[in-house]
Amino acid sequence: MKNLCALFACFMLVGFMNAQVKRDSIESYKLEEKRELKIQLPRNYDSKSERTYPVLVVLDGDYLFEPVAGNVDYQSYWENIPDCIIVGVSQSETREDDLLLREDNSNFYEFIDIELLPYIEENYKSSSFRMIAGHGLSATFINNYVLKDIPLFRAYIVLSPNLEVDMRTRLKERLSRLEDETFYYIATGDEDESDNRTSVLECNNGIKSIENTKLHYKFDDFKDADHLSLVGRGVSRALKEIFSLYQPIDTKEYKEKILTYEGSPFDYLIKKYQDIEYFYGFEKKVVENDLRAISAACKSKDDAEAMEKLALYVKKEFPGSMLGAYYMGMYHETYGSLKKALISYKSGLSLTPSQYIDKDLMLEKMYQIERELKN
Repeated sequence: MKNLCALFACFMLVGFMNAQVKRDSIESYKLEEKRELKIQLPRNYDSKSERTYPVLVVLDGDYLFEPVAGNVDYQSYWENIPDCIIVGVSQSETREDDLLLREDNSNFYEFIDIELLPYIEENYKSSSFRMIAGHGLSATFINNYVLKDIPLFRAYIVLSPNLEVDMRTRLKERLSRLEDETFYYIATGDEDESDNRTSVLECNNGIKSIENTKLHYKFDDFKDADHLSLVGRGVSRALKEIFSLYQPIDTKEYKEKILTYEGSPFDYLIKKYQDIEYFYGFEKKVVENDLRAISAACKSKDDAEAMEKLALYVKKEFPGSMLGAYYMGMYHETYGSLKKALISYKSGLSLTPSQYIDKDLMLEKMYQIERELKN
């Protein structure tokens, strides 16, 4: 009953989905058959746009696709992670034959490499940032891609695998000499299948000692979670960890990183977005939440130069928006030129409002300054 409830909770995530989910298929000469796919495209997906999206390949797509796709759609809606293309691979009738990699049977392994990924690149707006997720046997299988000299994926979501001693040794050795930024997430639960749990715990003991700045590693051992129920919690946590840098600035980041940063708050903002492009291979448009955080840090650190740079940056990045006029007005208001602040706020009245800045707020700022100028 607990397993059924856990799966039901996972599949309830689909209720949040308003993304474009479609059925597709690929004719594979490696598998000598047509393989069915489930594809979830982002809500705002436009095949004619230049924008590209990270790709998450989901093995065991017959049951794992829905909880993964639901999580991605939900978290991307709140801008905690970027919009992604989710590719679920059907394996209900071929699972063991697909995933038991042997010297005389590498067809499915090569299918992912030389057929599926090129097919996705050719037919969908995919970026170079690729992820792969598996559960149980398929989680065990995806570790083979980590061992490649040039790995196919940048992020691995490994849920309750059963890793033999040889694989654990090879995995530790390979992760210790990574040369590219790689995200590796592995999870078990205190009620997980015994062999899987033992192998994951021993695997973690080896990986956690690795000192390699290119490896971004996260391990979870969930309480009150068995082999099935850990899936929903693991997927959510993995996505959060993989895209931790992408997420909007929160209170913790503000206090522990921005206020203690050796450079200016504006320098921190620029570096954050440069790092996002470097890590994930695509450019992220600065979000208003982060502008608010950096503005507050400029005031807290009494950094007039950083506040002015922020205002000029916002005007450039958001032409036609009230944002530029608001932040320039804030700069002048904070550092003593009330008349210039009033002019800036007035100039924004005819511009397009943003998430937090509208005509009422601009008028309120103007009235406040006019009262101060009269006194």
